Amino acid sequence: MHALLAMPGLSWLILAAVLALVELMVPGIFLVFVAAGAAITGVVTLIIPDFALTFQVMVFVVASAAAVAVGRNWYINNPVPSSDPLLNDRVARLVGEVVTVVEPIEAGQGRVRVGDGEWLAHGPDTPAGAKVRIIGARGLSLDVEPA
Repeated sequence: MHALLAMPGLSWLILAAVLALVELMVPGIFLVFVAAGAAITGVVTLIIPDFALTFQVMVFVVASAAAVAVGRNWYINNPVPSSDPLLNDRVARLVGEVVTVVEPIEAGQGRVRVGDGEWLAHGPDTPAGAKVRIIGARGLSLDVEPA
């Protein structure tokens, strides 16, 4: 343990390796960028051995933030293709479904039954019991039209 404290650059590199391993075990696509920041700090600290701890931490923060920014930009420009792109977009999955009006839509607002729940709905005046088709959403309410 004393040897690690005597060589802070090695400590940063070990931290980088541990973070990278944790990323492999628990994928979240985030720790890898912090690991990159720790690795950069380790290399800088090996090059400049008397680098004060305060400056090491500043290098770590800046390098990690830069790695996160570069990684985020890369993921935005290179999205991962999905066999189900609407997986986490429940409202988008509802578009096109025919549902039942449970509270009449009057003055453009009412409620519809979706599965075992009820959603606020916006659309043309429609009596309770009528069928409507979901055509979109605004926040937590659905836009509907007569089916």
